[in-house]
Amino acid sequence: MRERTTDRKRFDWVLIALYAGLVLFGWLNIYAALYDESHAALFDMTRKHGKQLMWIGISFVVALLLLMTEAKVFSSAAYVIYGFTTLLLVVTLFIGKTTNGGQSWIDFGSVKLQPSEFAKLGTALALAKYMSTIDLDLRKWRARLTVAAIVLVPALLVLLQHDTGSALVFASFILPLYREGLSGKVLLVGVAAVALFVLALVINKYLLIGILLLLCLGYLFLWLGSHSRTRRRVLGVVVFFAVASAFTLSVDFAFEHILESHQKERIYVLLGKSDDLKGSGYNVHQSKIAIGSGGFGGKGFLKGTITKADFVPEQETDFIFCTVGEEWGFWGCTLLIAAYIVLLLRIITLAERQRSVFGRFYGYSTASILFIHLFINVGMVLGLLPVIGIPLPFLSYGGSSLLAFTFLLFIFVRQDAERNHIL
Repeated sequence: MRERTTDRKRFDWVLIALYAGLVLFGWLNIYAALYDESHAALFDMTRKHGKQLMWIGISFVVALLLLMTEAKVFSSAAYVIYGFTTLLLVVTLFIGKTTNGGQSWIDFGSVKLQPSEFAKLGTALALAKYMSTIDLDLRKWRARLTVAAIVLVPALLVLLQHDTGSALVFASFILPLYREGLSGKVLLVGVAAVALFVLALVINKYLLIGILLLLCLGYLFLWLGSHSRTRRRVLGVVVFFAVASAFTLSVDFAFEHILESHQKERIYVLLGKSDDLKGSGYNVHQSKIAIGSGGFGGKGFLKGTITKADFVPEQETDFIFCTVGEEWGFWGCTLLIAAYIVLLLRIITLAERQRSVFGRFYGYSTASILFIHLFINVGMVLGLLPVIGIPLPFLSYGGSSLLAFTFLLFIFVRQDAERNHIL
């Protein structure tokens, strides 16, 4: 009894308060986004804001149960949870319901769940468990291939469901792996691949290959001119050029056969190669108008004219940030993003004080997943990134995302409470 009381005192109440504040603020904005004077009751369970309140209640109960569970349970069951969430992804491929072009939902009567949201949690736990293996060395290929397999299996299953946005979130695990010793070259390769992909869509591919050739030759003659021009270094530059050129030439194939038509159009809109304000560019165009119309102080709660007129589709889900921008203004958006930044920095700070590799890696994974969701969601609403449809953590309407984020965060809160008992 004394140990439980001690653990209760060790709960990080800053994280818990931030979570509760973001969830409740999100609920108010969902209510505002769907506000209808004929259904103005705040607790109307027939409306989406009422259903979200039900999911909030369930999430609060789940959070309480997680805080009451011993931390070692999550470590012991990590691979089981990973296997279960991966199996759900496989099942979704056969019986999943198609929504907005993606076959990523399973119906349980009147309840719909999106397994891909929980697969991120399962992957975070499995990776943390594997990374806590004694004498694990990420410089060895066996360790790297195992890590890659743990991440890529669920990511590819999600991609097969035509849910590109959720699949991209699995790239967030590179950041905690980098903290645990993964070479910075992997991050560099990832950034270079994204840059090449974008450039290959904007400029002539053979011109781009010519630029790559000049850069490689310049590296060989200028940088290596003052260093030892070993055969290994020269071979490395040649291999880089060959792989980069092949990747550049394969962009068209990947663009045409992997991405959905609406996703391709959204990328063209972002790159300025298309200006479809009534089609693929409509959401982003209207969202920027809504946010801009809020000015510095906002129009006030329930006074968003663009929100009320329902100009922005999916405003209660992926585009909930529009409601914040219009009704709460620049200062409201700034404070919201500041709250997220405090949340992320707090998680990283707590992750660094963990005494176990499992706790530290899981903490960094939690922060990375939340960061990628925040970065992509706000970026697409502002027109800085393509619209790929992922929720804003704790704010967007949706039971699956809220429940999954609650599991993700409160497992770490419990892990941190027992950090002094876990080596």
